[in-house]
Amino acid sequence: MAKEFVKDITAMDDDFAQWYTDVVTKADLIDYSSVRGSMIIRPYGYALWENIKNELDQRIKDTGHENVYMPLFIPESLLQKEKDHIEGFAPEVAWVTHGGSEELAERLCVRPTSEVLFCEHYKNIIHSYRDLPKLYNQWANVVRWEKTTRPFLRTLEFLWQEGHTCHATDEEAHEETKQMLEVYADVCENVLAIPVVKGKKTDKEKFAGAKFTYTIESLMHDGKALQSGTSHHLGDGFAKAFGIQYLDKDGQQQYVQQTSWGFTTRIIGAMIMVHGDDRGLVIPPKAAPTQVMIIPIAQHKEGVLDFAYDLKEKLSAFARVGIDASDKKPGWKFNEHEMKGVPLRLEVGPKDIENNQVVLARRDTGEKIIVSMIELESKLTEVLDDIQRNLFERAKELREQKTYKATSFDELNEIFTNKTGFVKAMWCGDQSCEDKVKEETGATSRCIPFEQEAISNECVCCGREANQLVYWAKAY
Repeated sequence: MAKEFVKDITAMDDDFAQWYTDVVTKADLIDYSSVRGSMIIRPYGYALWENIKNELDQRIKDTGHENVYMPLFIPESLLQKEKDHIEGFAPEVAWVTHGGSEELAERLCVRPTSEVLFCEHYKNIIHSYRDLPKLYNQWANVVRWEKTTRPFLRTLEFLWQEGHTCHATDEEAHEETKQMLEVYADVCENVLAIPVVKGKKTDKEKFAGAKFTYTIESLMHDGKALQSGTSHHLGDGFAKAFGIQYLDKDGQQQYVQQTSWGFTTRIIGAMIMVHGDDRGLVIPPKAAPTQVMIIPIAQHKEGVLDFAYDLKEKLSAFARVGIDASDKKPGWKFNEHEMKGVPLRLEVGPKDIENNQVVLARRDTGEKIIVSMIELESKLTEVLDDIQRNLFERAKELREQKTYKATSFDELNEIFTNKTGFVKAMWCGDQSCEDKVKEETGATSRCIPFEQEAISNECVCCGREANQLVYWAKAY
């Protein structure tokens, strides 16, 4: 990247963490606030979140869910009702102790998640099997007092959606849990071009208070894993704690079966680390705030700007199109919009107008394509689709290159000592083995994948009989 045009971004291979920080700040995604670990999401970053949100929100509604909104504050006594739940969140809870100058009679928790609020509400509105299922979702902010923070990946406050549903039977709740994980996987793979591994969390790693947790796990460019979305079958534990019961068709009182599921702004961090390069962001077209940026060449010459604006108006029917008519030099503009990850650049100058053509430049490959005006509309759609496809395939190929197999603890340890990535290895199901892997390698169990394979019949840690394949990795 030319230093005279755009400030340096640290090379990924030199310092990946600094590269990430450089990208999120210099590409105008965020700014830091005066509160440690909190971020200001700038318009470009928020437009990216809105596109992701809109894609996911439509899928949530298409599966029969309704959006609601719950309060920000939770009374301490309400939070205490589900023992496992509060123990899981206690270290991260932020408390309100005063209202103005008055000390509160009861502390209020700033929501880290909203299970208990939904439970309190469901207890009041569910009475009969005719009231089920209840399929609610909310878009909100939550607060978790993290010790170590990084923009998007782990912040004190973040944005997300959280779904909370009630069902008559365990089977219906199980189907809901699976369905919403598939929705998350669809958004990751088909909107954000991030390949994911779908599976089940171990009991140690599952959501506090859940019967079980399903997850999608993705692999970043540096070989670390990121949990990209989770869906939890809560069973009837919360229902019993809060007294959420209904009369079934036989007139018998039954406890509801519940689920919860969430998808957060950390997925923006995943997108950055999966697709970005030494020039900055690379944004998949389906998520990009601007899919095509028009750069007028020699815009001071008569007719060039008018032509460029007419082109923008015409192409806006097919894509999200921007135009940079600032006084900066074309080279600066090229670098700036490459750094911001715009999928496609359209260059047009006096000679192009004369020849009835434009030049398209792809962000993913750097390829330049001369396109006639007659073919432009169809070519634009074709190239954007190809960029979307290419980013997914490229990320999938990198994941495969960084996925290893281990059949002994020494082999597992050696891989994590010298490499980064997913390691597939068998596990006996004993938590002591899971703990040993973490203590000695720094890696955690990411998931028990739905697509199982038997790479041996012995636990990678203790050598006892094992029939579960687990993905292990060091993670964000």
